[in-house]
Amino acid sequence: MSTSYKELGFVSTRKMFQKAVSAAFAVPAYNFNNMEQLQAIVTACLETQSPVILQVSKGARDYADQTLLRYMGQGAVEMMRVQAKKKGLGEIPIALHLDHGDSFELVVSCIESGFSSVMIDGSHLAYEDNVALTRKVVDTAHGHDVTVEGELGVLAGVEDEVSAEQHTYTRPEEVQDFVSKTGVDSLAISIGTSHGAFKFKKGQNPQIRLDILREIERRIPGFPIVLHGSSSVPQDIVAIINANGGKLEDSIGIPEEQLREAARSAVCKINIDSDGRLAMTAAIRKAFASKPSEFDPRKYLGPARDALKALYIHKNREVLGSADKAPLILGA
Repeated sequence: MSTSYKELGFVSTRKMFQKAVSAAFAVPAYNFNNMEQLQAIVTACLETQSPVILQVSKGARDYADQTLLRYMGQGAVEMMRVQAKKKGLGEIPIALHLDHGDSFELVVSCIESGFSSVMIDGSHLAYEDNVALTRKVVDTAHGHDVTVEGELGVLAGVEDEVSAEQHTYTRPEEVQDFVSKTGVDSLAISIGTSHGAFKFKKGQNPQIRLDILREIERRIPGFPIVLHGSSSVPQDIVAIINANGGKLEDSIGIPEEQLREAARSAVCKINIDSDGRLAMTAAIRKAFASKPSEFDPRKYLGPARDALKALYIHKNREVLGSADKAPLILGA
């Protein structure tokens, strides 16, 4: 039995992206796999009055169970409404999005279970095959008023089931044709961001290709652009992990100032996952090191949730520019 995302309280990303492009900010797209991550994401965005896209990967559905995740998402919307009333805050728009869908069957399953947005990632396919698969998904999703994100170009790195050894930058000369033939609502591009926590080594000078972004903007002006792999790998968080028994290789992520510049352009959705994983891991390792006799999960998952919330408040206010933009989207 199919369930509409509207029945669960989610919203479409269509208006989110329209407002983000016109007001020069990016909507945060945060991945979740469990309750603590979901609580942190929703609370951080409510308190900053930011719209948010809750992202679920294929791996997350397998880990947490697709039925449970659906009701967790619905519960997050209700939690937001209750907290908004209790704290005297306005409600915020929440979308539920499939991250890196790799098959038509997976996309359909998500649409039928109440997702308001889906990504079909055919970037590993030959160009015409990518176009054909994406078009097929668009035709089906739009019949349910569900928006579709496609991808051109390949990001290096590893995260969940997504893996590539090197970048294949998006070719600006292909974007007009791809958007026209597929009918996608947004386009994920490859301009130097990477999946996972190990993006660049210390001593390197990470630079995302803003020149490619500008050329893409010129060719499809005003069209919603998405950046994946946009964690910054905060070095203070990495230091906490390593000081408390962790062993992370030297690595740095995408400088936040570059992401902020991208968010001022047509980039209206920025995906951040690894930074959240690092923040939670640092808090848990610190809790274990300081109290080795502790065995109550609430005593270490609680601080992990708080650390994640603080990180995402920072991202919304200082990096994405999405703080205080919820009323803009929910207004007339």
